Amino acid sequence: MATQSLSRKDFIKNASMMLSSGMLAVDNDNLWQDLDEAQASKLTLKNVRLETGFEYEEGEVVATKTELFTIEITDGKISAVLPNQPTTKAIDAKGLLMLPAFRDMHIHLDKTYYGGSWKARSKKNRTVKDMIAFEQKVIPELLKTSTYRAEKLIELLQSRGSNFARSHVNIDSTSKLDSLYHLQQALQNKKDSFGAELVAFPQHGLFYTESAQWMKEAAKTNIDFIGGLDPTSIDGSIQKSLDFVVQLALEHQKGIDIHLHEGGEAGLKTVEFLIDRVNEHPVLKGKTYLSHCFVLARLEKPKLEEMADKLAHAKIGVVSTIPFGNTIMPIPTLYQYGVEVMTGNDSIIDHWNTFGTGSVLYKANLMAQLYGYSSELELSRCLKLATRNVLPLDEHGNRQWPKANDKADVVLVEASCSAEAVARVSPIKSLIHQGKVVY
Repeated sequence: MATQSLSRKDFIKNASMMLSSGMLAVDNDNLWQDLDEAQASKLTLKNVRLETGFEYEEGEVVATKTELFTIEITDGKISAVLPNQPTTKAIDAKGLLMLPAFRDMHIHLDKTYYGGSWKARSKKNRTVKDMIAFEQKVIPELLKTSTYRAEKLIELLQSRGSNFARSHVNIDSTSKLDSLYHLQQALQNKKDSFGAELVAFPQHGLFYTESAQWMKEAAKTNIDFIGGLDPTSIDGSIQKSLDFVVQLALEHQKGIDIHLHEGGEAGLKTVEFLIDRVNEHPVLKGKTYLSHCFVLARLEKPKLEEMADKLAHAKIGVVSTIPFGNTIMPIPTLYQYGVEVMTGNDSIIDHWNTFGTGSVLYKANLMAQLYGYSSELELSRCLKLATRNVLPLDEHGNRQWPKANDKADVVLVEASCSAEAVARVSPIKSLIHQGKVVY
């Protein structure tokens, strides 16, 4: 996608206008008056809008073609995509656009103020070590309501179109495994309407607060990834910290997802060290991720391209929250070299971050604004950030989703096409998870 310049002033102005105009608000008109009758192993929807191709003028994509269809869902999968049957007995989607359900691939469901009274973050906590000290004080109190608040946060994500999250969960010497157990209970309570994978996250450092023993215990549970945190500034050693993470992942057949906020030489050496370790253990390829990885935003072009190429060959993905301000991540370069890029809301209304909409579609919109992706084709491609790389149309306008046997994880959106949905952060009208209407 071609990149255009966008001033930081214009970006902030555009984002502020979008927020103030209510584009992130959810319209709760009820589409499902006949839901009880239809909500069985089979669900049929009529008047569903699907993208069918692109319109071109002088070789440029200028619009997206759509048609209405009838969709049959059986046992959690799309069983048929049929010509529209407007008179058939079915749930009427009223011309809403169907898109793949969204996925939040970096969030902390285990610690949030959401679901309780309003509280902004404290300005005095400036560094990660400041926050570690603060968490050691507040975690015992947060744990009292963490299951309830995790459930409320999941409901927020669902209302914004996400049916899946990768959640980091604190494993530390203060909460031990309690944060994990509380979050697992919340996910168990939501198991029929929401999916998740968990990262055992040593938020207080592996060795800085002697959390390594608890990480070993967490690795024995049904978590999915071993996490890590800024090995130089927190644990004082890249090799000691990352070797622990890699070995634990190998021993327990887990993936890896490491928070890396560090820039400069320390950040770059961490990326290079992890690439080397993954190449030494190919079983970790496609299962290893760097969250944030801000160091990439500060590299000169030749070094950035070298690192992007190495990350792609090691199949190490980058999970970015699409930061703006002084840190603009080089996402176009990562895409150019074939690095998997995902996004998430990270912290939502907690002691780390006062903000958070719960919408990864909004993250796709931020990406479009930051990198000047404003054409029909460019905007339609940005949707992949919200859906984890599932797009209705391929680059040539051929429909590739949905098709029979696809998972019935879909959203109904008040938009005419993917490009409009991204550009306007269009309202989410409904979420279907594994064939079940959950919002």
